[in-house]
Amino acid sequence: MDPRRVLVFREVARSGSLSAAARGLGMTQSAVSQQLRLLEREAGVPLLLRTTRGTRLTEAGEALLRRADAVHTALHLAGQELGALSQLRAGAVRLASFPSGTATLVPPAVRSLHADHPGVEVTLVETEPPEAWASVLAGESDVALVFGYDGPPHDDGSLAWVPLGVEAMYLVLPPDQAVPDALGAPWLAERDWVAGCERCRQHLVACCRAAGFEPRLLHESDDYVVVQSLVAHGLGVTALPELALSAFRHADVVVRRVDWFGRRHVGIVHRPGAERVPVIRALMERLQESARVVLA
Repeated sequence: MDPRRVLVFREVARSGSLSAAARGLGMTQSAVSQQLRLLEREAGVPLLLRTTRGTRLTEAGEALLRRADAVHTALHLAGQELGALSQLRAGAVRLASFPSGTATLVPPAVRSLHADHPGVEVTLVETEPPEAWASVLAGESDVALVFGYDGPPHDDGSLAWVPLGVEAMYLVLPPDQAVPDALGAPWLAERDWVAGCERCRQHLVACCRAAGFEPRLLHESDDYVVVQSLVAHGLGVTALPELALSAFRHADVVVRRVDWFGRRHVGIVHRPGAERVPVIRALMERLQESARVVLA
């Protein structure tokens, strides 16, 4: 049965006459009558008896009215729920983010979203860009905060990319080493190195090779706090991006900007069209605001 005709039938049953139902629905009486005839044809039994005083429900009509009331209630509740979502009185969004982005860009963005829309729930999973990208593709996350070295991450067209900013790379050195003003390949080739995540390690090695030496990698950690602690204790040198140093800066390290380490491009990826979902759009806007401050 056509649910629209069921709702017309409900209005007739509740108002007691075709003319009253027509006024309530903003339809002509003949249009209401036609919808009822079609509904009875679909039902296969009479639903209403016309009398001089209006209409009276048959037994089948009584049964259908109970269902029609349930349909009307469900649609009313759906309208209220959709209204709450569209006006951000409710809703949930799932975010995946790499560690230094989680520490710097995410907290002010989520705090701002909660301040404006307390009913919105944000869930966060911390993961590196390849896994974050995959989680959006798999539908496990709505938005992912990711980065790419010297350009956005490789894009096969499956996700939309929203750039947030570009961060510089820095050489991080122990405090007690005699560091030359010109950091050349011969001096750096003699250092021990601390490497980060797999992609960061690959980028580090590629940059060092391009500069003319092979880095001697002795230590590895995905944690930029651990990496800086190792460097601070004289166990090696490393390269870290701006966000990692903004999130945590060990008091006993020396930081030098080195252009040949390139730059990291930070941005958001999401499924095409997801930006039209109010709660997703609201989180993305807050992340953009956060990036304008942190990556300024």
